[in-house]
Amino acid sequence: MTPLSDIGRQTTSPTVGVLLSNLGTPDGTYYWSVRRYLAEFLSDRRVIEAPRLLWLFILNALILTTRPQRKGKDYATIWNRDRNESPLKTITRSQAEKLQQSIRDGLLGETKSNVIVDWGMRYGNPSVKSATERLVAKGCERILFVPFYPQYSAATSATACDKLFDVLASLRNQPALRVAPPYYDEDTYIDAIAGSLTERLFSAGFEPDVIVASFHGMPLSARAAGDPYYVQCHRTADLLRTRLGLPQERLIVTFQSRFGRAEWLKPYTDETIKALAAKGAKRIAVITPGFSADCLETIEEIGQENAKYFFDKGGEAFARIDCLNDSSDGMRVIEAVVRRELSGWV
Repeated sequence: MTPLSDIGRQTTSPTVGVLLSNLGTPDGTYYWSVRRYLAEFLSDRRVIEAPRLLWLFILNALILTTRPQRKGKDYATIWNRDRNESPLKTITRSQAEKLQQSIRDGLLGETKSNVIVDWGMRYGNPSVKSATERLVAKGCERILFVPFYPQYSAATSATACDKLFDVLASLRNQPALRVAPPYYDEDTYIDAIAGSLTERLFSAGFEPDVIVASFHGMPLSARAAGDPYYVQCHRTADLLRTRLGLPQERLIVTFQSRFGRAEWLKPYTDETIKALAAKGAKRIAVITPGFSADCLETIEEIGQENAKYFFDKGGEAFARIDCLNDSSDGMRVIEAVVRRELSGWV
């Protein structure tokens, strides 16, 4: 045991891992690749809270026979063909690489060679398991886990933690663990979203009649069960309105990507966008503050599918605002979270 008098003389710091994680992606756009991804995703008890045996029958007998082909075609419209991967994978890798470089350049006050950044997906590849094993193999005695979800939900943040806990449960020599909390109301995040929106609208050359803040949906039953996601989404929107000086009717909250027949959080994004155009709105902008990186739900669902809804109903100008991604503003958000959560470790 080290005497207290010698603690201040120690110069060797433990190796610390920073593990970034997002939702996930199929490895390709073909049927079997998308099926594998959807099977893993939709088998998660946190994602689908339904009677198990009934749901597995529906999933395997119905959903996985047709949905992979349809979603594969959607993925094909946004696929990064140079790297043969989805944009989400490309962006998450870049976020990890840029964070590692920022740490080397003195993000934490001085050059830190004992902080290693890696990344893994909750579903698909590269996995949280493989990333954790890499960090442990490199001697990381401590790991900061950063789920890339600004707002907390059991179906996103919690299941990401579940997966990591499962991995750690298999280790005899476990590293110490910290989990970064959601950052839905942090100044750096709100400033970044507001700045990104302002810059994009300036380049688009029009003032929107309405700004739609579209968040990923969830079953209404999840909110009733106590999930804080809905409240946190609205808190983010409230802070954005204040930062931008907009009245409530100029920046509205909607929820997208509903699945199945159950009632989900409302208002629905697609129905709202159709209604806005039908009521005479000619110019709208859509932001997706619940996503840290662009993916199928933002690029294809918002930028293609919902844009078509708007134009078909008489809309004239539609701007999809990119997620923060690995932009300088986006990296400042990630860096702020990491710097705060590593306090006392490095």
